[in-house]
Amino acid sequence: MVFSSLVFLCVFLPTVFILYTVVPSLKFRNGLLILASLVFYSYGEPVYVLIMIFSSLLNYFCARLVSSKNNRAKIALIASVVINLGILAVFKYSAFFVESINAVTGLCIPVPQIDLPIGISFFTFQALSYVIDVYRQTVEPQKNYFYVLLYITFFPQLIAGPIVKYRDISEQIVARKQSVEKIALGMRRFICGLAKKVLIANTMGQTADVIFSSENGYSSILTAWLGALAYLFQIYYDFSGYSDMAIGLGKMFGFDFKENFNYPYGAVSVRDFWRKWHISLSTWFKEYLYIPLGGNRKGRLRTVLNRLIVFFCTGLWHGASWTFVIWGLYHGVFLLLEEFIPILGRLPKILNHIYTLIVVTVGIVIFRADTITQGFDYIRNMFVGFNISEQSISLALTQLTPWFIVIFIVAIIGCAPIKPIADKLRVSDSAVLCKRQSIAQIVLFLLSFVLLFWCIIRLSSASYNPFIYFRF
Repeated sequence: MVFSSLVFLCVFLPTVFILYTVVPSLKFRNGLLILASLVFYSYGEPVYVLIMIFSSLLNYFCARLVSSKNNRAKIALIASVVINLGILAVFKYSAFFVESINAVTGLCIPVPQIDLPIGISFFTFQALSYVIDVYRQTVEPQKNYFYVLLYITFFPQLIAGPIVKYRDISEQIVARKQSVEKIALGMRRFICGLAKKVLIANTMGQTADVIFSSENGYSSILTAWLGALAYLFQIYYDFSGYSDMAIGLGKMFGFDFKENFNYPYGAVSVRDFWRKWHISLSTWFKEYLYIPLGGNRKGRLRTVLNRLIVFFCTGLWHGASWTFVIWGLYHGVFLLLEEFIPILGRLPKILNHIYTLIVVTVGIVIFRADTITQGFDYIRNMFVGFNISEQSISLALTQLTPWFIVIFIVAIIGCAPIKPIADKLRVSDSAVLCKRQSIAQIVLFLLSFVLLFWCIIRLSSASYNPFIYFRF
């Protein structure tokens, strides 16, 4: 089950929310959320829900053991890391590893056909962070297993993040309040995320799919850039839309999740981009991989190696394909270039912004490509594909419908940090400010329900609604 489905919007969410609201005790509310989360996951993964339950049991007991401050603590930590990553490797990477071995050695080892449990990368990283934090004594081990089960299975952030650390919501699990204000703000945030996904990402995705799957003869600089920009917006509005929906849902049930995106397409460097893109993942790798490797504390050569390792793992985390690995290393190399070539940071801000967008757009083509060859061929067409044929023009014009053009413009505007700029320009008169804010809130809430109605109509009439994080 995904958030942008009629089953979720019209049946699951209203039922769970109403039951949660009428149940008076937090204990029973937590139980309801656990049950709802297991049903949510079982809807599409009836067998693999057992893996998630096993993960919660494993990490609950490992966390209890690592807090004992004896020789068993380190053994329990190692066991947790090995078993968690082992499960992830088997289900997500076993076919990839075998195919790579066959390609290098010429062997014909049978490739295992194992279905990928949805969201396994997200809940595995959450579980690992909990055990490691207990070992580091930054959080107390939870004695109540059901609190750990709720943390790992909570459906808003289960299948597409953000990656929530236990220490950030541990107090909210045992003591939180549901208020009218939180519910209203959460609903509006959820609807905005839904609109990002259904109205913008799906529109951009249809064009990206058509162009990326077109015959090479149709490719030219015109269609190549159109497809690349369409996918650039699809991946952002899809991913940030899911994060918005998760944050909104969490708020409706009394939880406060940290932000996962901060206008990344307004970045002025690749380093700045990674401070603003998928923040929960980049901070996870920094805290649990980069710093333990030594960070930048062991000399320049070791720093370079550590960063390349982190971005290799970042790429591999996104999917079992060499295209993802190359995408990760590609970003890692540009981060190193920005550090060792200081002039890149001294250019005018607008040039830095353009440079960053080009780097990110080229990288996203590698990310989207089915094979490395397709990715490099596509990038070549982006820069030297001047053979613009009638077929290429026809393909571009077919995609440039009035609806696409309008949504494309909306996508560009939506990437700009309008809200932070507006916050800086607010009037100082408190009475005037309060009145304007009240009017603005009413208008925004009304518009959000118009968007919700529009999204439901689009979902009921359209068959295109991909879940692009299935490979994550």
